Amino acid sequence: MPHNLNFLFFLFLLSFISPKLPATSKDRPIRPNVVLILADDLGWQDVTCYDIDEPTPMETPNIDSLAKRGVLFRQGYSPAPTCAPTRISIMSGRHPAVLQKTHVVGGHPPTPYNKTAHPLMDPWYSGRMKLSEVTIAEALKLNGYRTGHSGKWHMAIDHNAFPQPEDQGFDYTRHDLGESRAMKPHRLTGFATNSADDPYRLDKDGFPKDQMTLDAIDFIEQNKRDPFFLYYAAWLVHTPIHSRSQFLLEKYCRKLGVEFPTDPKGWSLAGQKNPFYCAMVEMFDHYIGQIITHLAQTEDPRWPGHKLIENTYIIFTSDNGGMEKVPEEIITDNYPLDRGKINLEEGGVRVPLIITGPTIRGSQESEVMVNGLDFYPTILSWTNTKLPQGVTLDGCDLRTLLEQNPRNAKLVKDTNGKVRDTMIWHFPHGVAQESSIRVNGWKLIYNYMPNSPTLQLFNLYENYPASPKRVDIEESVNLAMKFPEKALDLKERLFMQLNEMKASYPYFNPHYKNHLAHKETVPTGVESGINGNMAWAKFKDNGAKVKRAQMAYTLNGGKKSEEWFLVSADLSGNLVKAEVPTGATHYLFNFIDENNFLVSFPDVPEKKSLGKGKIAYSKSAIPVQTN
Repeated sequence: MPHNLNFLFFLFLLSFISPKLPATSKDRPIRPNVVLILADDLGWQDVTCYDIDEPTPMETPNIDSLAKRGVLFRQGYSPAPTCAPTRISIMSGRHPAVLQKTHVVGGHPPTPYNKTAHPLMDPWYSGRMKLSEVTIAEALKLNGYRTGHSGKWHMAIDHNAFPQPEDQGFDYTRHDLGESRAMKPHRLTGFATNSADDPYRLDKDGFPKDQMTLDAIDFIEQNKRDPFFLYYAAWLVHTPIHSRSQFLLEKYCRKLGVEFPTDPKGWSLAGQKNPFYCAMVEMFDHYIGQIITHLAQTEDPRWPGHKLIENTYIIFTSDNGGMEKVPEEIITDNYPLDRGKINLEEGGVRVPLIITGPTIRGSQESEVMVNGLDFYPTILSWTNTKLPQGVTLDGCDLRTLLEQNPRNAKLVKDTNGKVRDTMIWHFPHGVAQESSIRVNGWKLIYNYMPNSPTLQLFNLYENYPASPKRVDIEESVNLAMKFPEKALDLKERLFMQLNEMKASYPYFNPHYKNHLAHKETVPTGVESGINGNMAWAKFKDNGAKVKRAQMAYTLNGGKKSEEWFLVSADLSGNLVKAEVPTGATHYLFNFIDENNFLVSFPDVPEKKSLGKGKIAYSKSAIPVQTN
């Protein structure tokens, strides 16, 4: 009962704000507030207002109401299928391939996860965003904005490593895990109570306290006298999958027709049948409602007689597609989209996206394809903030689209004034090893993995963008053989753009246990040494010519958050040389042969053997001797 009353009160508040009509008062402050809400692993079909085929059991009244205040995008995308690259791309406005930040963690020498089981190894990718990249927060600060972050960061080699939000433009930052912190000893213990000493004590609406949400509201309250930018980066609905609300867990067990769990381990029912996850989604929705309610209730000191929400743009989205399952647990189902997080199929990159604000009419839906890369230029436009000198952005300003006609794809233009019809993704990692391109209604997935279909061509929509008609958003029919010219054309366009971005590609793994052509011809490292600050290594030629060489080095070998970088090495005959960068503690060499096999010297351990970083890469590398 309290949950329903709270939602009705929320609707009551919004009724005073004229959600269907943009705020046009002449005295509205010209620097509006901006709130960016980023969910973690929330799937396209986990939100009620996104139902298109089968109704979701999850209840999201606050997100649904937000959609009624603005534009709901049916074809909104994340820049990447995993967390960190999406977050860095949103903050910097640059494509993950440009930043060489295409997956989580990073900052280690190229090596396969399992040397004998995987034919490919990931290329090197950065552990973090360079400080030279100017974030949204830094740009807005130049325009007098107060900037705040609450929740997850995950833009460095680990959660606690440099750089942190305060290093990249945020005045206020809080990292509390809130309700997301794992329940101990397991998820059927430690439910929130009404006790005053319970850190998760139930609020007046019966939901567990979430400190990261309270931190976000605190930032708003402290900074409402100035224009502000709030980056609310939720930990929900990422694993661990649990609910501190026993009431919600019981509610979804009843709704799903399943028994209340007696075993805390795993969940095996397919589809959207996990009551723990359903409860998490509704909890997340409640916390979003708390922020929006605060904006709706709070007087705007800069605009007397008005509420903060009347001059606040809100972007709501997710960092990637829903995580459908982990070992021993089915979490959700992105149907009708194929697959989920860590894949470039639609289920991995298509995400919920809702945008509201004072100049945006409510209750609109759009089939125009847009991307998290578009947030930066759009926010600059809303806030009358100049693009910082020397900054290049890869997305498009959506302001005209949002204000004039969200259904008109011709209003989405790049910095050269050209209508955007193309998006690309690059994920040369794990078992996926893919890149993809979408051009209007067509989509191509390029698979780097040997012995797999190299090209997968799908017709997602007909008559896109004029009047898009759904054809195969399930990506169920590979048309590459039926339309070979179309497939090759999209492949050419994909790699032309990736090469312009100087994207990194996977290598063949010489340790792979099964057959790979030319595996027997890879070079072998023989010896190495150092003269002054010039390191060298020799290799044996076993048939395949070495085409290029690299030095991988670290500045903090053996330390927590050990981070590695790459520099090119000079190649002459069977000898490679490279100057050891100042401050390096350890180094090694990579030889890349004409067949794209990569050989490390000394040999780099596989990721699996590291045991989540318990064994450092530096233990197998060459130490730099200091005087």
